[in-house]
Amino acid sequence: MAAKSPAAGGSSLDRLNLPAKIGIGTLLLALVGVVYFVVFYSDIDSQIASAKQQESALQNELAQAKTSRDAYQKDLEEKTRREQLAREQKKILPDDSETPAFLSSIQAVATIAGVNLTSWSPLDESVGEFYAKVPMKLTLAGKFHQVAKFFHGVGQLDRIINIENIQAKVAAVAAKNADEVDIVVDCLATAFRAVRASDATKRRGTGR
Repeated sequence: MAAKSPAAGGSSLDRLNLPAKIGIGTLLLALVGVVYFVVFYSDIDSQIASAKQQESALQNELAQAKTSRDAYQKDLEEKTRREQLAREQKKILPDDSETPAFLSSIQAVATIAGVNLTSWSPLDESVGEFYAKVPMKLTLAGKFHQVAKFFHGVGQLDRIINIENIQAKVAAVAAKNADEVDIVVDCLATAFRAVRASDATKRRGTGR
């Protein structure tokens, strides 16, 4: 029996020449590259695209949060401004008569001016359409310049207070200085307050 040659027992790849082997190797590498691209790179690319979408969504949420924060801050500043304005307005035109506070303010001004507030008598309120008058009859004594200082001080108070129906009489005159005139003044000090819903009955009663 004849012996087989080594070439006859080899694989088909072994029988190919060198350029063919190189071509097949290159093709296999190309196939591996394609598989890598499809399996790995495409997956990574989709993850990157998903991450970018998430980033875009987060940026939109952040922008909305900043807009909401700015709107909240603006509303908070506006609320603070209105509360401050309401407090200032309440000093000028309180919701209640606040007669003790009214009298305390008058007494404080009188003390600063050096005037002696000898008597005070609250009178009935007069309710109007938008505000109510809170009158108080006053009697005070002092030097002429002290009384003038008192009237000026009342005008500087936060709360609106009108001084009217002023009647003054000389109590005594210094012998050497005409400026040292002691006078007694009767007047009507009128403060104001905001009208409440419950004041409608009083207003109708006053109108009859």
